[in-house]
Amino acid sequence: MTASLYDIPLKRIDGSDASLGNFKGKAVLVVNTASKCGLTPQYEGLEKLHADYSDNGLVVAGFPANDFAGQEPGTNDEIQAFCKTSFGIRFPMFSKIAVTGAQKHPLYQALTAAQPKATTPQGESFREKLKGYGIAPNPEPEVLWNFEKFLVSRNGEVVQRFSPDTAPDDPALIAAIKAELAK
Repeated sequence: MTASLYDIPLKRIDGSDASLGNFKGKAVLVVNTASKCGLTPQYEGLEKLHADYSDNGLVVAGFPANDFAGQEPGTNDEIQAFCKTSFGIRFPMFSKIAVTGAQKHPLYQALTAAQPKATTPQGESFREKLKGYGIAPNPEPEVLWNFEKFLVSRNGEVVQRFSPDTAPDDPALIAAIKAELAK
């Protein structure tokens, strides 16, 4: 990766300029989100992670994307209102972007290049579940679905990637976050 993750220009959900550089020295859990997905209830767990670990240096960063079955059709204002009223989201949310395909945002180009394969919880893989629903999953290293998670270390390195069905309270995810926060 030629540029640091910290140097990639981003927009907050309110349209203001930002970058992950705003979080230097913190561990960041980057999550592509959607408000009309079967995994949308993960917002609750992501907010709990943010509340439980933000004082220790964790930032959950939400990136709405409409790349999967049209499950994030709203505008940034609609998404922001949904997150606030439905889940009380206080962690940083960013403008809707593409996380896969030809229009993939440079942040997701860097994330998937750094961690081309996701860790999956035990049991049937989410890739197989998608096939069971008649959905052709994206090939690796592309993001598989909404709520895929990338853990970025305090110094801006992508250290781990978790599949969409990894719940925010999954012991492996919690252990990875705690390990990064301990550094």
